[in-house]
Amino acid sequence: MKNFKKPLLLAVSVVLILATVLAGCSNGGKNDSSASPSSNAASTAESSPSASSPSASSETPAPQGWVFGSEPLEFSAFTNYDWQDFPAKMEDNPFWKYLKENKKVKITPILGKGNAAQLMTTMMASGDLPDLIYGNRFSPDVSRLYEAGKLVALDDYLDKYPNLKKFLDNKFIDMLRMPDGKLYQFPNWYTDHSTNTAGYVVNKKIYEELGSPKLETMDDLYAYLVQVKEKYGKEVIPFEPDRTVDAQGIGLLYTGFKEGALYQSLGSQIMGTVTGDKLTSIFADPAFHESQKFVSKLYREKLISQDMFTQDRGKVLEKLIAGRVAVYAGSGVTTYASQGHYELIKSDPNAGYFMIKPLVKAGLDSSKVFTGGYDALGWNVTVITTSAEDPEKIFAFLDYNTSPEGMAIQFFGPEGGNWNGFDENGYPNFTDTYNVKEVADIQTKNDFVNIAGNSIYIDPAKNKLEDSKPADQQNWQARWQKEITWPSGNDITEFRTNLNPPADGALGDTLQSVSDLLEQILSESATAKSDEEVDKILNNADTAAMKLGYQALLDWRTEKWQENRKILGK
Repeated sequence: MKNFKKPLLLAVSVVLILATVLAGCSNGGKNDSSASPSSNAASTAESSPSASSPSASSETPAPQGWVFGSEPLEFSAFTNYDWQDFPAKMEDNPFWKYLKENKKVKITPILGKGNAAQLMTTMMASGDLPDLIYGNRFSPDVSRLYEAGKLVALDDYLDKYPNLKKFLDNKFIDMLRMPDGKLYQFPNWYTDHSTNTAGYVVNKKIYEELGSPKLETMDDLYAYLVQVKEKYGKEVIPFEPDRTVDAQGIGLLYTGFKEGALYQSLGSQIMGTVTGDKLTSIFADPAFHESQKFVSKLYREKLISQDMFTQDRGKVLEKLIAGRVAVYAGSGVTTYASQGHYELIKSDPNAGYFMIKPLVKAGLDSSKVFTGGYDALGWNVTVITTSAEDPEKIFAFLDYNTSPEGMAIQFFGPEGGNWNGFDENGYPNFTDTYNVKEVADIQTKNDFVNIAGNSIYIDPAKNKLEDSKPADQQNWQARWQKEITWPSGNDITEFRTNLNPPADGALGDTLQSVSDLLEQILSESATAKSDEEVDKILNNADTAAMKLGYQALLDWRTEKWQENRKILGK
């Protein structure tokens, strides 16, 4: 399991220290002195909102940094994920094309081509590293680069390029610091509210043709999928779970079989279930046994994608665009479903996709079921290596990405088209020529380069426009995130920091071994031939995991988790 993003499952972690005491998460990521976006919206970019921030009025002037775009900037960049690469050419991506043409930026991508992990190992061994590396916040590669002295500390740049500090509370920034107390990681999609994008998407035309039946429970879902298969045969995939090698859709099903179940329990960052005040074996969780029996039943009856463990995300998108999916589920469904929706309604205004509330086992309280979670520190991180000739300028690039102007261009295109200038609160002024379909296309294409996303800013910016429109005219992603995915996400910050042991220690070895085992078991149990075989597979996996030291890992993580809860005041 690799990354729970959007939609992104996480692998193995680096040791992070908690340098300060956190305030309750209800304060989110904003500084205590920040009353509104207008006090946080200043940017080093020339077109950023003019509103001042608390730090701008300080008696000590902030040090002046390099003006992004004032002179050429060239660097290499690498995505440390097997399933994703940066664009091969800058002009292939709307935001990077803008940077090349307007900000004098030249990014040379280093492509993993499906073997990022192997390439990363080779580059670390040779010492020939990319200038910028984007990837899993919990990857052991981050700690290895840190231990080898190959990462650039970012502390000296925080005041010169202040957008990160202006939007994200220092208490949360400090959570990313390494054992030496310095900051080496720039977070992506930090937030002060739910950013969950996991959920269930339904094909509107198919749903209506089948009589718009109730879809609330797992029994409802099964009955509906049977109907789909009977009417459409092989033309339509009843249930599309995305890349299930990363849990994805089958992880969502798991959450529906137990109140309070965590989707992230099936990822290496937790890899356990909450039992009282302890983390216990996921393999022994009755809800996991039940959900995998449901999945294997769908597989045996060909009600779920038969290539779910081997397909890439491009294949999933193709199915959605073609309208060949009845129900789509995953950890980050809104981006692809949005693109599929707008493609389908081009030829049929009554087609497209919509979202439904979390599905649950009959008898459960749906208000206590969450399809996904969110972390105040977001998902991924970017690091700058010592190979960079001018790391400060690369930090200025990251600062621009997370600034109001950078965020606006990534989500709405260049100024002068869908937006023009900023209002008194620092949000874009949307124009009368705002093109919903164009914006959806921009957001989908830029998803691969959103490496320094600022949810604290961009979500209210999106809602400013969408709240003024009727529901059927709102941007597809914005509407369903607000109505469905955000409300069905819970705060999991307490599980996401300091819960992973050193990568090269004994517990780090255990974590990797059990994570590999879990990935294998997900596939074996999902494709089992009977309920009895599912139980056997999971029971044997529990025994095997314990021999690998799983219990010691669970005990260690329980201790760290409880420390986090105390810090968070829980």
